[in-house]
Amino acid sequence: MSRYRMIVEYDGGPYVGWQRQDNGPSVQGAIEKAIFSASGDTASVRGAGRTDSGVHAMGQVVHADLSKDWSPFKLQNALNAHLKLAGEKVAILGVEVASEFFDARFSALRRHYLYRIISRRAPLALEAGKAWWVPKTLDHEVMHAAAQTLVGRHDFSTFRSAHCQANSPVRTLDRLDVTRNGELIEIRATAQSFLHNQIRSFAGTLKLAGEGKWTPDDVRAALDARDRKACGPVAPPDGLYFMQVDYPAVIADRRKQADENDDGEDLS
Repeated sequence: MSRYRMIVEYDGGPYVGWQRQDNGPSVQGAIEKAIFSASGDTASVRGAGRTDSGVHAMGQVVHADLSKDWSPFKLQNALNAHLKLAGEKVAILGVEVASEFFDARFSALRRHYLYRIISRRAPLALEAGKAWWVPKTLDHEVMHAAAQTLVGRHDFSTFRSAHCQANSPVRTLDRLDVTRNGELIEIRATAQSFLHNQIRSFAGTLKLAGEGKWTPDDVRAALDARDRKACGPVAPPDGLYFMQVDYPAVIADRRKQADENDDGEDLS
């Protein structure tokens, strides 16, 4: 039995989310079907994060244990061939043999996400389903200033879905930057782990700041309230992308990983 680590890209639009569910197609299910078609293995694929319906990924990391020894190149090609044949919106960007102690979820040190907003009067044509269309002018500098009040270790109850299953609302947010390039506003977030709907809650709240309806102090007050009712509107999933996962150079036993990631609640 060999363990394989894979980097995965997907369009989240056609799926009920990352996790296998009974109510529709999932990204996890698509990869598991491709593995079965290619190898005959009924493998269970574990991902670094569980994305919601409509959320995209450019660097989701997964692992799977297969009975046959594959060269990474041949496994990547085989899985992509079966994914394409099945009409899935999923691609395997890279494959490598991993240590038996590597776990895509528990070995992760940091996760990186991007939220994209297109601020213009005209509706989206090419970017529909790939960004949040906001027909108002947004001040990205105010949004960035407001975002900095959220960086650090806090109780993020305000920015946590009512359905979040994480054991604790406390997280350490390493980065929350807002930049602009023409009509495109990007919100980039980094942390070891995130609460359910946390980044989309951030994006909706920061939009209020960008519209001039909230100040950075208002955002800080919402954080301090530790009350979901104090949060701004939750942004749609279309603009959210799982970009990258950082791992230690040498994977230790997953039981020694930081306790903040013990419930693995993700996403955002």
